[in-house]
Amino acid sequence: VQLQASGGGLVQAGGSLRLSCAASGRGTYAMGWFRQAPGKEREFVAAISWSGGSTLYSDSVKGRFTASRDDTKNTKYLQMNNLIPEDTAVYYCAVAPRGVGVYVWQYEYWGQGTQVTVSS
Repeated sequence: VQLQASGGGLVQAGGSLRLSCAASGRGTYAMGWFRQAPGKEREFVAAISWSGGSTLYSDSVKGRFTASRDDTKNTKYLQMNNLIPEDTAVYYCAVAPRGVGVYVWQYEYWGQGTQVTVSS
C-alpha cells in the first residue's frame, strides 16, 4: 500500500484545513493520522476503522478534527477546524491492518507527511 498525503498549508488560528490521504491499494485496514512537531515525538491524532463506523481521537483534537473515508475514491480525510498554533506539525497518514490504534507500531504503511502551520 502506498499513501499520498496532501492538503497541508499555512492557516491562521481559528481556520480550517482538510487533509487527504490517497491509497494506492485496497484492503480492509484502518486509517490513522499522526503528527510530529519539531523536536517532539510522533503523536496520535485520529483514526477511523475499515468500515468507517468507528473513530478515535486524541483529547487534544477531539471536537475539532473529524476523520472520514471515501472508499469509492480510496481516499481518507482529516477535517481540521478551529486550528490553534499547537496544531502546527507535519501530519502523516498511515494504515493499520488490524484495526484502529493509537500507537505508531500498530501502523504498517506510512505516507510522506504534509506540513500544517497555524499562525497566531
